[in-house]
Amino acid sequence: MDFGKKLPKLRIGNLEADIPIVQGGMGVGISLSGLAAAVANERGIGVISSTGIGMLDSDFNEDFSEANKRALRREIVKTRQMTGGIIGVNIMVAVTDYFDLLQIAVEEGVDLVFIGAGLPLRIPEALLADGSGKVRTKVVPIVSSVRAAKVIFQYWKNHFSRVPDAVVVEGPMAGGHLGFKKEQINNPEYKLEKILPEVISVVKPYERYSNVSIPVIAAGGIYTGADIYRFIQLGAQGVQMATRFVATHECDASAEFKEAYVRCRKEDLIIIDSPVGLPGRAIQNRFLEDVSRGKKVPYECHWLCLKTCDYKDSSYCICAALTNAKKGNMAKGFAFAGANAYRVDSIISVKELINILSREYEEAAIAGVSP
Repeated sequence: MDFGKKLPKLRIGNLEADIPIVQGGMGVGISLSGLAAAVANERGIGVISSTGIGMLDSDFNEDFSEANKRALRREIVKTRQMTGGIIGVNIMVAVTDYFDLLQIAVEEGVDLVFIGAGLPLRIPEALLADGSGKVRTKVVPIVSSVRAAKVIFQYWKNHFSRVPDAVVVEGPMAGGHLGFKKEQINNPEYKLEKILPEVISVVKPYERYSNVSIPVIAAGGIYTGADIYRFIQLGAQGVQMATRFVATHECDASAEFKEAYVRCRKEDLIIIDSPVGLPGRAIQNRFLEDVSRGKKVPYECHWLCLKTCDYKDSSYCICAALTNAKKGNMAKGFAFAGANAYRVDSIISVKELINILSREYEEAAIAGVSP
């Protein structure tokens, strides 16, 4: 499979990104308008994370739902003022106000919604099309297994007479919450390299059914331009990257959050048990050490933001911890990170990062690196 020596374009329906890079949505508040606009301006796809976005507002505890809606709308508007490029919003099925956030994203005319942390089976069709039915927000589920892809595509075909516009396949080297059991994370049977071709095979019949191309986007542990080349050779039409974009000047996280990436060593990247019932990859710090020793961080749950959160028995509020980290208070929070975060050694601009990835891709293509 030869796509030439330069990064290929990524086409999703009538959208065309000049480079096949989707910046992963990172919450709480790590990827907002600053990062999303910068990536879109460099001809990739910039993504705002909607997760806990209202926690950055002072009146969050008074009305969580309204704060989330207001903050998401504000960030979308700000992003549109900063770029004419392609932007998306990442929304978790597991959040209590999933439908409200989806409504805001569509009302504000984002190009795509990336939907993960659950199966997006309940999608109100009216939200995804205008009156003519011609212009609609593209819907891109994020899956971690062939089974999830099969369920989503079959359900959509049967209930909506259509299928998703693209799909992200996220492997176990990703940062944050993972769609795998702990024992699967290091099992070769669950590597992205194995899951990706299987999902591509699942999607092919639905391309014939809908008579459109359905791009499969690889995610989780993709760090270099050579990685991008390798996964495109394996059949992906694009990649989603998150960890690399944290270490950029435009990332919306605090300097302290970014420095945690620069300082971390390979052994600092650990798998934790999240209060939401999923394993997650994070950078070890004093906060997580205290929690692992049984320390309970007092908190009040003003709103059950995640449906699966065991807030009554949890040692801490994960949304509060992630918000603290975003703001730079690492003593009261921690940073999620991908398996390659230890390779980060400096903070650079998004433009410089894209140039590096492009050059690495071309070098790999010229060398004909094998998948």
